[in-house]
Amino acid sequence: MFIILQIYKLSNFMLCCVMNWLCREDEYLVNMEHTVLPSWYQREGYIKAMSNLIEKELKSFDCPKEVMIFFSAHGVPLAYVEEAGDPYKAEMEECVDLIMEELETRKITNAYTLAYQSRVGPVEWLKPYTDVMIVELGKKGVKSLLAVPISFVSEHIETLEEIDVEYKELALESGIEKWGRVPALGCEPSFISDLADAVIESLPYVGAMAVSNVNARQSLVPLGSVEELLATYDSQHRELPSPVIVWQWGLTKSAETWNGRVAMLAVLLLLFFEVTTPDSVFHQWGILMSSLR
Repeated sequence: MFIILQIYKLSNFMLCCVMNWLCREDEYLVNMEHTVLPSWYQREGYIKAMSNLIEKELKSFDCPKEVMIFFSAHGVPLAYVEEAGDPYKAEMEECVDLIMEELETRKITNAYTLAYQSRVGPVEWLKPYTDVMIVELGKKGVKSLLAVPISFVSEHIETLEEIDVEYKELALESGIEKWGRVPALGCEPSFISDLADAVIESLPYVGAMAVSNVNARQSLVPLGSVEELLATYDSQHRELPSPVIVWQWGLTKSAETWNGRVAMLAVLLLLFFEVTTPDSVFHQWGILMSSLR
């Protein structure tokens, strides 16, 4: 018997679907009693734990009421939402609304916004992007910003480096004068206690997915076609940037590409002459003394 509880992000539809699929297809797991907890972004314990951290960090600013609360969630490819039906975006937006509602009960009514970070590759991810939004807020005159890593439960490179270093530097360069960041929940007692409650509450559902009749198995997570889910990223390959074939002067992507090509060609030629001539290229150029014969 086991319970699948993912804690990488608050909601991970793709992971839950794949894990549930494995439990259905694997000959050893197929008859094991299990259940899946797909998300817990709306749980009261989590909402209050996040609100506590935000309230505490706001007090570190000289003028707490003037601070913009900046929720930064981990992004996902747009195709996951639009093609695969991942509810992640809707759940993140609802999560932010629930946190702000809790803060409002504490007389905290700061302006806030939500953006998505950590995108990779050439495909389009959920927008607005965190880095772009920071620049826009600076242009709008925002002077104090409190970053909230909304979909991260522990400190790692995307909080310690991406937010604390890269985004902070970008914010200061964009005219934002005061910067703060809410720590990840980590082992915050009320958060851990709430996760434990979530597991306990799921116990009555254990076994609902492991029955002898394959067609009768029901899932708490919409299973769909895992192959289609995994292919959604590839379906966007049409958005790959076209090859750079025109030279453009200056610090441009074109110049960087051509400089790299020329450098690789020079290295290949150097190796060719080293192998095919009795003296090294450096000897032939007079940089080193000719070898003794």
